[in-house]
Formats: sequence, C-alpha cells, structure tokens
Amino acid sequence: MRRIDILLTSDLVGGMAPFRHDDLEVALHRWSDPSDLPLIEGALWMFVDWVLPQMSGLELCRRLRADSQTAHAHLTVVLEEDNQEDRKRALRMGADDYIVGPLSRTALLDRVLGANLGEQEIVGIRLIELGGLTVDVAAYQARFESKAIPLMPNEFRLLRYFVEHPGRVFTRTQLIAALGKQEPAIDERTVDVWIGRLRRALKAAGAGNPLRTVRSLGYVFDTV
Repeated sequence: MRRIDILLTSDLVGGMAPFRHDDLEVALHRWSDPSDLPLIEGALWMFVDWVLPQMSGLELCRRLRADSQTAHAHLTVVLEEDNQEDRKRALRMGADDYIVGPLSRTALLDRVLGANLGEQEIVGIRLIELGGLTVDVAAYQARFESKAIPLMPNEFRLLRYFVEHPGRVFTRTQLIAALGKQEPAIDERTVDVWIGRLRRALKAAGAGNPLRTVRSLGYVFDTV
C-alpha cells in the first residue's frame, strides 16, 4: 500500500476523511501549528494558504524548505485569486505549484492523483532510538534493549510520535490529530485506552513507565 500524507493549513470543503484508490492511501491532516507536524508515514504533500493567522504563506514556504523534515515535501500554495505576480512569488519562495482556492476535496484529490506522488518512498528517519528503546519505522516494530514490544497499530504509531517528541506534553485532542483520527471523530477517552495498552506493553518489556499523566493537560513521554 502506497501512502501520501496531505497537510492543510485550513479546513477542506468536502471533509478530511481518508481516501483510498487501488493501492494508494491518502491521509488528510488539518495542520494549524507550523511548529508541530503530525505523524508522517508516507510521501509528504503540504497545501499552504496564501494568508495565515501567524505569518504569510510565503514565509511558511520559506521555513518549510529550510527545515530538514519538510525540505523535500511537495508544496502547493493555495492562492486567493489567480494573480500572475502571486504565482511567481510563490514559486520563487520554494512552492512546487499552486492552486486557486477555496480548496475542495475533489480539486485536491484530482491534483494529487494526477501527480502520482504515491510512487515516492517515505522520506525521513526509519530507525528512532531513545535510551534503550528502538522504534523501527520501516519494520513497524518496537524493541527495548533488543526485546520485542508487541503493539497494535495505534499503540505503535502513538509510541513513535512520543519518541519523536520526548518531554513534550500533548493533550488528547493533539494526539488524535497527530495520528490523523479526526474523521470519523473518535472519543477523546479512546486515547486513554491506547495509553493504557502502551504502558502495559512497555512495562512487560522492562522499559518501565515513561508515559506520565499530566493532570488537566494530557500525557508526556519522560526521558529520565
């Protein structure tokens, strides 16, 4: 199964539900904080609005191209109108192409399927290590000091996200968004179930309990 992760800086007309076509899976993420990436598991494509609350879309494009995590992403600027000078500025700032908004689900999927980016391999780190914990992204396997940690898919993806962001507190809502679980909507308490299973698996492998509950906030993966 090939996969493309689509990040959007605004809501999408038509909804954010995942899309599957033959052997291609398209995951759609609403991305509101430029400093936080969700869990990326496939080829990365980012749709950046021309006007954003915190900065201009052009400035965000510049930052994305300068960041090693997103430097090779496909960037599409969503223009407010079909203006020739705006198109040129977007391309000069590092965008691969542009589209005129408001962006709809149909227009987005037409663009993505036409580009056939599903042939790209996953870009990024395949092996993540933290202390005695190893997360093998390619093999979908976690180990603690060489001992396998049996995990279900949601718990594995949650562990990977925590290991990629140690020491940071995440709310349940943030974790749901990071794992691309907004549509169909799930109950926030489902996160507690994932956390409970992950804690038990880590303890059984001898990794202790690095997952700490922060009252009224969420969860953090401690490194000490």
